[in-house]
Amino acid sequence: MDEALLRSLTPGVLAVLVRRGADFAAAEDAVQDALVEAVRVWPADPPRDPKGWLVTVAWRRFLDATRADAARRRREELVEVEPEPGPAAQADDTLWLYFLCAHPSLTPSSAVALTLRAVGGLTTRQIAAAYLVPEATMAQRISRAKRTVSQVRFHRPGDVSTVLRVLYLVFNEGYSGDVDLAAEAIRLTRQLAAAFDHPEVAGLLALMLLHHARRAGRTAPDGSLVPLAEQDRRLWDTALIAEGVEILQAALHRDRLGEFQAQAAVAALHADAPTAAETDWVQIVEWYDELARFNDGPVVRLNRAVAVGEADGPRAGLAALAELDPALPRYAAAAAYLHERAGDLRTAARLYAEAAREATNLAERHHLTRQAARLNTRLRG
Repeated sequence: MDEALLRSLTPGVLAVLVRRGADFAAAEDAVQDALVEAVRVWPADPPRDPKGWLVTVAWRRFLDATRADAARRRREELVEVEPEPGPAAQADDTLWLYFLCAHPSLTPSSAVALTLRAVGGLTTRQIAAAYLVPEATMAQRISRAKRTVSQVRFHRPGDVSTVLRVLYLVFNEGYSGDVDLAAEAIRLTRQLAAAFDHPEVAGLLALMLLHHARRAGRTAPDGSLVPLAEQDRRLWDTALIAEGVEILQAALHRDRLGEFQAQAAVAALHADAPTAAETDWVQIVEWYDELARFNDGPVVRLNRAVAVGEADGPRAGLAALAELDPALPRYAAAAAYLHERAGDLRTAARLYAEAAREATNLAERHHLTRQAARLNTRLRG
């Protein structure tokens, strides 16, 4: 079976059923039944029109379930309008489905799970494994989300920023289990970019590609983290970098700057530098100032403070950092780095150890612990 083909067809089939009047939860169940039937039938008898075959089978499964339901009388009119089997319409309903799955009434975690299931075509087991939760827990989360959006009817496109935020959350989960969520987020964002001409969609895709291009250099063979400045840039994927820069430049030329384009511009400057020493930190600070127009949150300001420390010296960076709340995640790590750059090794060692205790990621904790140990060794010497 061509699993990639089935996954690519799933959102379009689901959207057809919902547009015909099926509620989301029942439609999604019917599509899953059709996929199971496809796995059973297609190897011996592949259809000429795979999407049309899936639509026909899924619609019939939905009608069977509808007829068996206690509310049959209220749905008789819907049952009687079953269309004749035939080629499926080629109109791409995926964009509409994105907006449905990222509906504001859903929590971020539910929106992500529903997007991966309905648009991404992943199984509940795969999503649960990726998020390191029991399959039953993920099934309940998806079921609640399906019930919520079953009551939603769209008459106009939703908010693209909500969709992009969901895809960004998927990308940031990275890799776990047997599903590479970073790669899955790129696939879905490519799909969205093909269906929706918007500079911020292009900006998010560029940002993902530029970050993903550095993936091979982020960890050492033993699994430990490698800071950006120390990464072997020969391991970076130059093809992804070139594609990301090209997409970003096309988006920026439209002169409709947004948050994801600004983030992608920062990533592009890092990717463009032949060495860490040649990074254009002055431009990076300028792009963080642009980013702050759209998102002046503490994380952006923290990253900007580090960039200021690189562009104007560690003391300037520490001054910018002093304007932020010390309780901010990774504040201690940033302060440790800037203090080390300023020559205050004792304070830096203490802050690295503090940051290690606060780290929620095991690899990050090990990295910060090693940084503290390195400086303490130098101080004892």
